[in-house]
Amino acid sequence: MENLISLVNKLQRACTALGDHGEATSLPTLWDSLPSIAVVGGQSSGKSSVLESVVGKDFLPRGSGIVTRRPLVLQLHKIDQGKEYAEFLHLPSKKFYDFVAVRKEISDETDRETGQTKQISSVPIHLSIYSPNVVNLTLVDLPGLTKVAVDGQSESIVQDIENMVRAYIQKPNCIILAISPANQDLATSDAIRISREVDPTGERTFGVLTKIDLMDKGTDAVDILEGKSYRLKFPWVGVVNRSQQDINKRVDMTSARGKEREYFSNSREYKHMASRMGSEYLAKMLSKHLEGVIKSRIPGIQSLISKTVADLEAELSHLGKPISVDAGGKLLVIMDICRAFDQIYKEHLDGMRSGGNKIYHVFESQLPSALKKLQFDKQLSPENIKKLITEADGYQPHLIAPEQGYRHIIESSLVTIKGPAEASVNAVDVILKELVRKAISETMELKQYPSLRKEVERAANESLERMKAESKKATLMLVDMECCYLTVDFFRKLPQDMEKGGNPTQSIFDRYNEIYLRRIGTTVLQYVNMVLSGLVNSVPKSVVHCQVREAKRSLLDCFFAELGQKTPGQLSKLLDEDPAMMERRSSLAKRLELYKSAQMEISGVSWR
Repeated sequence: MENLISLVNKLQRACTALGDHGEATSLPTLWDSLPSIAVVGGQSSGKSSVLESVVGKDFLPRGSGIVTRRPLVLQLHKIDQGKEYAEFLHLPSKKFYDFVAVRKEISDETDRETGQTKQISSVPIHLSIYSPNVVNLTLVDLPGLTKVAVDGQSESIVQDIENMVRAYIQKPNCIILAISPANQDLATSDAIRISREVDPTGERTFGVLTKIDLMDKGTDAVDILEGKSYRLKFPWVGVVNRSQQDINKRVDMTSARGKEREYFSNSREYKHMASRMGSEYLAKMLSKHLEGVIKSRIPGIQSLISKTVADLEAELSHLGKPISVDAGGKLLVIMDICRAFDQIYKEHLDGMRSGGNKIYHVFESQLPSALKKLQFDKQLSPENIKKLITEADGYQPHLIAPEQGYRHIIESSLVTIKGPAEASVNAVDVILKELVRKAISETMELKQYPSLRKEVERAANESLERMKAESKKATLMLVDMECCYLTVDFFRKLPQDMEKGGNPTQSIFDRYNEIYLRRIGTTVLQYVNMVLSGLVNSVPKSVVHCQVREAKRSLLDCFFAELGQKTPGQLSKLLDEDPAMMERRSSLAKRLELYKSAQMEISGVSWR
């Protein structure tokens, strides 16, 4: 079972090393799930003396005012034999055999974090003590609660300390060690007051009564220690600290513990409860309780760790890999991201993602509808037909059929088809550019790099502009071809006037009557409709060939050629990742390292 406390010790040290102090952040915290014992007390409550008595060493800074200004995570490790020594997490390669030096390092490390301004910090100091004379135990010594700020401290220091203490002890995995002096009214105890706020039923609170030997004559603490004055779930423990005179005379802890045992054993008021009084009993009782709490929490901790590892890995995958240092690596990253975008874009066009079906709608609905709406009334009115035929004849009127007039009328009618054809090209271009934006938003890797995202969008749209220009040229050429060469067979199959009973002796001027002109208009409209029925199929083929197919084949080809000409500095600018995202990825990677380390540590410990 001793391995359980050692396990939590390792995990707490890992938490601190990787920035997990249990503070409220956007990152998951392992610290909060680990059972710990927080030592709470007001100034001059004897809190430091209790801790030193449990350890058996003088090692805590002393003085007036607020001495403890950072949480001290005190991890006690029982060793079978050897000399006692201490280690700090921030000085991993250094062992302290002189505990006076330990006291100085605590003060110095506090000042490194807070400066010499007497302010406080929630970043803990980790101190491990290895000794044959301790039990396996972890305690978190919190700054002493105070009512007045001293010189050099802001007026908010009183509330700041209380907020820090409350933040620690309100967590459900925190065991509260509430230190109260017996020579003061328990009703005024800061430790009891704040403990009651966060643990009103006393389920997590251990009460420790100090300075019992300094109570006024004729008074005692029996009612408190027996739980009659203030009941907690666990029995109160009374301790007798070294007096200031003992501290000044450097009375060692072994002697002090002996005097404490003697006091309770020989005291008429306390001798009946002497077996569960004193700092030695307190340490053993806390160690046993902490082991039990850890054992009960491990299944939940394991579940939490497994879930958090999966969540962290998923978010890191979502954020993408960190940027390579060398130019070749950066170029490879850019190419991979561009290929990912290109693949998503193709999936939209191929129907694996939404959007590509809009192109089909242009061909199936928009183009035919636009062609049907074309109005040829003006071009094929008798007046316009007569005008075009007359202009085409020139000084020599046609002899049999107005062929040149026919051609002029057909060409003027077919030219109007260019509008719907060009509109189809533009409509498909709009859809292709919309799919570029959609594919960019769905390419997770591009979210890392705003500059690359802009360049990819620019390059893709420029390519689509070139493809649109080619498509427009090819599509309008289809209309021009229809204008340039008429389908002769259509006219050869038309019935002749003789077969219709026409009069071959009819005057040439009679052919400009309205019936004759309308017949020409009808013939031209039939021919135009025949052309339209062909273009309604050939225009989509041209558009798909020049725009859709090329977008799938070579959307970023020009951009890839540009990348080959870029300097390392220019490649770096493309990968100008959002600093907040870089910081997030780094933080997540550290936190993932912590949780995976915890996973391995727990799996290697026998706890059932």
